[in-house]
Formats: sequence, structure tokens, C-alpha cells
Amino acid sequence: MEFEAVILDLGGVIINLDYSKTIHAFEALGMTDFNSVYSQAAQTNLFDDFETGKISSQRFVNSLLPYLKPGTTPNKVVHAWNAMILDVPAKKLELLESLKQKYPVYLLSNTNELHVPVVKREFAKVTNLPMEHYFTQLYFSHEIHLRKPNKEIFDFVCQTNGLIPEKTLFVDDSIQHIEGAKTLGLLTHHLTNPEDLYQLFS
Repeated sequence: MEFEAVILDLGGVIINLDYSKTIHAFEALGMTDFNSVYSQAAQTNLFDDFETGKISSQRFVNSLLPYLKPGTTPNKVVHAWNAMILDVPAKKLELLESLKQKYPVYLLSNTNELHVPVVKREFAKVTNLPMEHYFTQLYFSHEIHLRKPNKEIFDFVCQTNGLIPEKTLFVDDSIQHIEGAKTLGLLTHHLTNPEDLYQLFS
């Protein structure tokens, strides 16, 4: 596969995640059925609105409090929400460093203003360089008010940077995001195992 630029997802591609940790953390705070609450909240666009920066962290946290034990502090909600974020493997940073020598490398992540500082702290545990060093540009959904898998977000990144979709490789661990990227004509790789990232670029 030949390409001239790379767009990478963050969670599950660069940084390790474990969604079950957030589910268990919320259960410990009294949310008996996280998936049910998530579905209800999804119907009111709570998570989408938070990921696209339409609502503040405070409003997001306050919207979850009614589902939790009385007396649960906003701080505990934030801690539970961030529990899914794990580590950044040092060898991923080595890979990014080498990729940057060959291609422009962009980060494109559906995320929110509570997750980003935690992610940057995880980067800081394995490097003295800022997260921004490893990418040509970072794109977070809550900052650009667009989210995957919508075609508009891929078009925005390509148009902003003068990228030709047919010569740009997009790597993500969510199949719906891959399908969204294909609608714009991007080259894609569905990463089902984080370790496969090294083989992809070897």
C-alpha cells in the first residue's frame, strides 16, 4: 500500500484503553447498569455533545450525577470517566518518531476535554517531549466540533492540510470509523490488534 500521509486514531491505536475500568468505576459509584444509562444518555446526545464540545465538562458530569449514589462528588465522576485511560507504550512513540521522518502524521480522535489532560500525562510518563511533538497536527473532536465516523471530519482534515484522500492512510480500531473514512476515499486499515501497528509500518 502506497501513501503520502498518515492519520492515526488515539485510543486503542496509540494509547491503551480499557472501557471496562470505567464501567466498573461507575458501578462502584452506584450505577447498576452502565450500558442502560449509556443508552439513555446517548438518546439525549449527551456523549456526542460532550465529544463535539457542545456542552461543558461541568454539564456532562452533572448529567451523570442523578444515576449515582447520593453524595457522589463531581471529582469521583471525573475519576470514573477517566479510568478507561491506560498507558502509552514507549515503542509506540519510537514508531511515531520514525514515521514522522517519512510522512506527515496526524492524530484524529473522538475525545473530550476531561480525557485529553490525562492522555497528555500518560505521554509525559514515557517521554520528556510534549505529545504535540509526535504529530504534524492534533485533531480532537471536542475542539473542532466534528466527530468520526461522519465524512465531514475526514474532509476537514484533508482540506485543511491539502491531503489527497486516495494517498492518505487512516488507521483506527473502530470499524464504523473506517467505513466513514472510506466514504471520502481514504486508504484505511482496521486495527484489530494494537501490536499489528508495528507490522503495518515495517
